[in-house]
Amino acid sequence: MIEPGTRAPDFSLPDQDGDEVSLASLRGSTVVLVFYPLDFSPVCTDQLNVYQEILPELEEEDVRMYGVSVDSSFSHKAFQRELGVSIPLLADFHPKAQVTKLFGVYNEERGVAQRALVMIAPDGVVRWSYVSQGPLEIPGANLIFDALEQAAAA
Repeated sequence: MIEPGTRAPDFSLPDQDGDEVSLASLRGSTVVLVFYPLDFSPVCTDQLNVYQEILPELEEEDVRMYGVSVDSSFSHKAFQRELGVSIPLLADFHPKAQVTKLFGVYNEERGVAQRALVMIAPDGVVRWSYVSQGPLEIPGANLIFDALEQAAAA
């Protein structure tokens, strides 16, 4: 897992609409990357619903949240529509898991991302990171708010 204090690797991935999103284009804002295993899995559905609830609060703090999985943009669009979420979903589909591997959260055995959160400061440096201890653990929204509070105090 990528460590705090490390410069986040730049990337460019298509979102659910096929539009390219690059980390470089997000500089100046705090970014939270939500790595999750697969669209339409029950735990991932619960996880994204939890984060959708806090999205307005994050946006008020100029925090931009993006989901990242190895699914395609087409799958992301259907998943987003089914859930009714507005969190942009980035497709680390081809080459498979290239970005997920750069951030050190690829589960080789299962061929998916581990459930993880990475907070990137406006200057592009990883401020905080967290990886779930197991595939059923949803990192709570409180972890994100605690990390933001610590960043503000630093």
